Amino acid sequence: MVATMPSAAPLMECETPLFVMAQRQLDEIAKEMGLPTQLHERLRYPKRSLTVTVPVRMDDGLVQTFTGYRVHHDVALGPAKGGIRFHPEVNLGEVAALAMLMTWKCALMGLPYGGAKGGIRCKPWKMSLGEQERLTRRYTSEIINLLGPDKDIPAPDMYTNEQTMAWIMDTYSINVGHTVPSVVTGKPVAIGGSLGRHEATGRGVAYCVRRAVSHAGLKSEAPSVAVQGFGNVGSIAAKQLHAHGYKVVAVSDVHGGIYNPQGLDIPRLLAYLSEMGRVTGFPQATAINNQELLATECDILVPAALGNQIREDNVDSLKCKIVVEGANGPTSPEADIYLHEKGVLVVPDILANAGGVTVSYFEWVQGLTQLFWSEEEVNDRLEQIMGRACDRVFTLSKESNLRTRMAALRLGVSTIAEAKRLRGLYP
Repeated sequence: MVATMPSAAPLMECETPLFVMAQRQLDEIAKEMGLPTQLHERLRYPKRSLTVTVPVRMDDGLVQTFTGYRVHHDVALGPAKGGIRFHPEVNLGEVAALAMLMTWKCALMGLPYGGAKGGIRCKPWKMSLGEQERLTRRYTSEIINLLGPDKDIPAPDMYTNEQTMAWIMDTYSINVGHTVPSVVTGKPVAIGGSLGRHEATGRGVAYCVRRAVSHAGLKSEAPSVAVQGFGNVGSIAAKQLHAHGYKVVAVSDVHGGIYNPQGLDIPRLLAYLSEMGRVTGFPQATAINNQELLATECDILVPAALGNQIREDNVDSLKCKIVVEGANGPTSPEADIYLHEKGVLVVPDILANAGGVTVSYFEWVQGLTQLFWSEEEVNDRLEQIMGRACDRVFTLSKESNLRTRMAALRLGVSTIAEAKRLRGLYP
């Protein structure tokens, strides 16, 4: 039996638009691969999903209750790996979709992990540091049965950071009675974190940009770049590309964007951002909004903000030659097809933003072996792995005439499918 659209799949609470989009991507590549129907069905839904209530005593003495999630999509290759995000729009469907993408991402990069994701529905920017700590520690205690360096290893994501991971590590360690650095990655270097981890996702995006420019054969000595989302990922990618002679002409954050066709002074902009907390108002730049940034005439567009930014209703306004997805799910399936037909090279999210999980893997290995690497070693190994993955995706796309997203998915899904075939079904 080969892949067909499963007809009797159970309705699940996670079936939100983002999760359905992730399923559609799997369905498309499963059909192209001829994936057996029964195996296809198993991959369409997470292995396990946990929803927890997280009561927190706030600074005013009152107890407020939050909802938290942790989802494991698949663990055929090893322990579950995935970030934890704090955001008011977190829901089971979003977490399940991102866990599925993490499965393909880890398999594509050759990492011995399965995909996971977690989150708490909250507004962290309205919470004190003490409230965030109590929220994190209570959430950790509620999901602790899933956690462990050989079971599930969280990492930072939206509105979480090194400090969040330190709290999770400490809470877990207290409960098991000894220090366990490898239960999380993305933690501070002082307690077992890896050099280069903070910059890894943005650095990986920059590596993919450079590889894509070479693959596409762009002749410009200073390719122009527009970056949507000047947070950790976008700002580090812009800094790396600027240092390599690229001309970053536009950037944006939640407050708005700026544009200079002659190129922005990125080191100066980073200093301005550190002082002002936003990119808007930066001297020698014109104010633009996020939609105008997407339509900026440039060689490379890096959507590094939120998902679903490039859609059927705005994709025809793009004027770039390459899209490198720093964010998760920034391009809708319809827009992805349109870009492919127009000859725009898309470096998909499961490849472009895989630098973070790759260096998380390095951190996990260093923690388990207690043998730590220099930052140069970390960055060199990251560039080798990212470059190898880019070459595999671009080569398969060219040879099979698949969209690059489908080529990346085929490589990831085929790895998981083979692992499941070899392990069999128990009992």
